[in-house]
Amino acid sequence: MKDRTVVVTGAASGFGEGLAHGFASRGARLVCADVNEAGAAEVARVLRETYGASAVGVAVDVTDEASVEAMVDRAVDEYGGLDVMISCAGVLKAGGVEDFEKKDFEFVTSVNYTGFFLCAKYAARVMKRQRVSGATGIYDIVQINSKSGLVGSKANFAYAGGKFGGVGLTQSFALELAEYGIKVNAICPGNLLDGPLWSDPEKGLFRQYLDAGKVKGAKTVEDVRKHYESLVPLGRGCRIEDVVRAAVYVVEQEYETGQAVPVTGGQVMLA
Repeated sequence: MKDRTVVVTGAASGFGEGLAHGFASRGARLVCADVNEAGAAEVARVLRETYGASAVGVAVDVTDEASVEAMVDRAVDEYGGLDVMISCAGVLKAGGVEDFEKKDFEFVTSVNYTGFFLCAKYAARVMKRQRVSGATGIYDIVQINSKSGLVGSKANFAYAGGKFGGVGLTQSFALELAEYGIKVNAICPGNLLDGPLWSDPEKGLFRQYLDAGKVKGAKTVEDVRKHYESLVPLGRGCRIEDVVRAAVYVVEQEYETGQAVPVTGGQVMLA
């Protein structure tokens, strides 16, 4: 990882922040990108102070093509190229099919599916140019997907649909870009039960799923949590360090592409 240039979207919090720390601690140069520009800048500051890393924070809206192009241009201007694109920005809204608003469906899809496409598009342009100009390195595009990209998710179809689509993009991009030394893989984490996406008392998924009646018989948020923990053979939710290890693996190995790697504690097992 040393001196490789890594862009992480969604870097201001959650998996994205953890991935930025994981790669910076291994010597990478980081572009921390997020719609929350102040948050991205703060994460970059912490990386510089904690690891002595070279890191910058930039604003990006992954649903906006010009914004994504500007993010990649900033990485090239700052560090002279791009080695790894990690598409981690994501959103989730739960709800039943009959009541879900079209605007919410389009919002979730635009971030989780279209956002990955745009990140891959502009990363690939730079990586191909580097390869054609004579560079011999291997480059990586990584989507932080979800176990919901491998199995359906009740009352969570907008998210699952976009993530299933992300696996399709991963496989298709891998076939197209292999000749340029660009590997494309997806990481499919289980539920980050301790993160704010799940545990926020007002907007977290425990509360959303309780209100939506997704877990039969659940009376409290704690009932919902226990239900999801019971689904995992290893008995706990996914943790940020689990995803960091998986992402480091798919980048460091040189002989695998087009894969969707589950990190689910055995909740999802591939045939």
